[in-house]
Amino acid sequence: MLLQCETDDGARGEGWGLAERWLHPETLESLVDLNELCLALFAEQAAVRTAQASLLLRQVGELWRVLDAAARRRAAACPYLLVDAGFADPLRWRQPAPLGVGDGGKAAYTTFFTVPGATEVARLVFTYAWHLARSQSAAARLLLGMSAPCAALIGHHSLRRIHALAETHQAWLMPRWPARVQVWRELLLAAASGEAPVLERARLHGLTLLAADARGSTPERGDAGAAYFAS
Repeated sequence: MLLQCETDDGARGEGWGLAERWLHPETLESLVDLNELCLALFAEQAAVRTAQASLLLRQVGELWRVLDAAARRRAAACPYLLVDAGFADPLRWRQPAPLGVGDGGKAAYTTFFTVPGATEVARLVFTYAWHLARSQSAAARLLLGMSAPCAALIGHHSLRRIHALAETHQAWLMPRWPARVQVWRELLLAAASGEAPVLERARLHGLTLLAADARGSTPERGDAGAAYFAS
């Protein structure tokens, strides 16, 4: 578990309530903590002058920076990870560039996060994904949008290998839905408002998008959580 934390308002909504019924509490607590770190990374990246080249950072960077601690906790309490690292792309996990290759191994991916904090967040995200892939594959699908082939590949790696990949392939780390600026604005404005119904709608919107992204793969038999996610 990364850290234990709860939202100040205690309102996490229907999607979170469903996940709580069948996921380990520490899995969800770690998710909130990791999302908070991701939001802090967004704010750090948005403060960099070159970040203005990104439409996403240009439009919502200011909003990320002015969110107070309580609003960030509300935004972080989504029933899914706010970043992605190609968890539905088996090819990158099956054939990652050899360690130590250098820039040639990273050319296929555009680096979004360039600030120093990206390395540590990538390590935590990769480790969390590895843990879920090995021990809670249904949670990996629901919370990370991880496909079954990716779960098998990631779970096969050793922890040392996962940490090495995080060091050399942090370019894989991206905001979820980087082209859907309005989705991010909806979530962050709802978190800033603190209004539970508005925040719930924003969270469920994201959950619906994540489910749509994962609809191409079939849930495992008897897996209630994954079945919900694919429905």
